Amino acid sequence: MEADMAERALTPLDGYFPIPAAYFGMVLGIIGMGSAWRFAAAHWALPAVAGECLMALGVAVWLVLTCVFIYKWLFRRAAALAEVRDPIQCCFISLFPATTMLVGVAVAPYARPPAFWLIVLGTVGQLAFAAYRSAGLWRGRHTPEATTPGVYLPTVASNLISAIALGSLGYGHWGFLFLGAGIFSWLSLEPVILARLRTLGELPKPVRPTIGIQLAPPLVACTAYLSVNGGVADIFAQVLFGYGLLQLIFLARLLVWTFEQPFSPSFWSFSFGISALSASALRFLAHDPNSPIALLSWPIFIFSNLVIGLLIIGTLIRILQGRFLLPRPRPAGGPAA
Repeated sequence: MEADMAERALTPLDGYFPIPAAYFGMVLGIIGMGSAWRFAAAHWALPAVAGECLMALGVAVWLVLTCVFIYKWLFRRAAALAEVRDPIQCCFISLFPATTMLVGVAVAPYARPPAFWLIVLGTVGQLAFAAYRSAGLWRGRHTPEATTPGVYLPTVASNLISAIALGSLGYGHWGFLFLGAGIFSWLSLEPVILARLRTLGELPKPVRPTIGIQLAPPLVACTAYLSVNGGVADIFAQVLFGYGLLQLIFLARLLVWTFEQPFSPSFWSFSFGISALSASALRFLAHDPNSPIALLSWPIFIFSNLVIGLLIIGTLIRILQGRFLLPRPRPAGGPAA
């Protein structure tokens, strides 16, 4: 009888699903690094095929996760709704439209019309979800404990990615609209998130890797700004990049604290900021090869590749060990796993 009750407690009806929307974060890092490789191949004697392989890998991962995401909404509705209602995990749903736009960037050199529609659909999708999620917080129902760096995703990351994607197609005048939306959303959210991190106790260990998202806003904003302004690395771009470097130093200080748990796919939270670090540095190189940031572009590029490579290796190890999927929750009062 007790075994039957425990089994029922772990059925799909309770909202469990082994692949959360947060896994789309892998696509952010892989395609982001692929974009950096495209810039590197254009300015250094590096093989362009490396960047295209990363782009292909990112698109393949996106296709698999998209099929899983659609399956979840069609056949595991309880799990999908549970994710929407979760105050922390719901923010990661915005990664689906965000990565859809990045897939558009990846395929644009080969098929512009499909790329255009992927970017348009992703932009509409991210705006719709931001209106649902972020505007809904204005009703005063959000708890301080649920305020993690993941809150940046629906409005900050998604709008900045819209700017990058539109800029890549030559629609910089539209991209500026989303750049403004992303930057001002970032400026409004950062004081709240930092106050929570400083004063409301430590993040739980499973949530700690999301602090890597803190690296992304200034560096993705820098990449977006350079995407929509024609690649002019002016003072504003340097200011954004400088603040991104400061966040990198802070996160390096917290590495031991962050890694107080085994590697998991949640560590991909660091990937988009890391890839944007490299991509934006390479854009500085294209604008002025003698600028201080351009001189750092080579070591930054090596560092970014090492980080993304380690994330890919760590994920492959988890897959081979059979530990890639989200573990089933234990029934209340059940034995430890």
